[in-house]
Amino acid sequence: MPDDFASTMQELSAAATLAREETRTNDFASLLREFRAVNENVQSLESTLTRRVEQIASIILPAHATESAAQFQKIEDGIDAIRASESVNHRLFDSLHEELLKYRDNFLYESLQKPFVRDLLGVYDDLTTLATQLKTASEGRKSERLARWQDNLGNAIHGLLEVFHRLEVTEVEPKEFVDLAIHRVANYEST
Repeated sequence: MPDDFASTMQELSAAATLAREETRTNDFASLLREFRAVNENVQSLESTLTRRVEQIASIILPAHATESAAQFQKIEDGIDAIRASESVNHRLFDSLHEELLKYRDNFLYESLQKPFVRDLLGVYDDLTTLATQLKTASEGRKSERLARWQDNLGNAIHGLLEVFHRLEVTEVEPKEFVDLAIHRVANYEST
């Protein structure tokens, strides 16, 4: 009996397993069929919607195409006008900027540098006059102190000439009369 019981149990177990596998297979096949049906419905809906959208677009687009083209042309014309005015404004700005720089440079030169250079020229003239007087006074004497003063004065004049070169002041050889090609009259004095 125990053998019968065991064999019966095995048969029942095998039958239950087989039934479960068949149920799973049937469930899977059923699920697969349903998925295919849903997929076909979605594809059908997609193609229908695509056709409808294309029909609507073919009706709407020709009517608005000429209107849109005219609007785009107006936009392009406006952009071209803006570019042209921007170019003119840019050139105007550049010329005004250049003019302002010239005014600034001329102002700095006329109000700051020119008076300073005139004062330095006066100092230079005075120092060269002193150097000439010192040289003529020391011609007869051989004083070491006088020679040192003369050298120091010469060095000061040379240093002043270096300052003139840095300020872009060029030295002109002295002439007896004013040469308007070289000289510029800074001031008139009546005699």
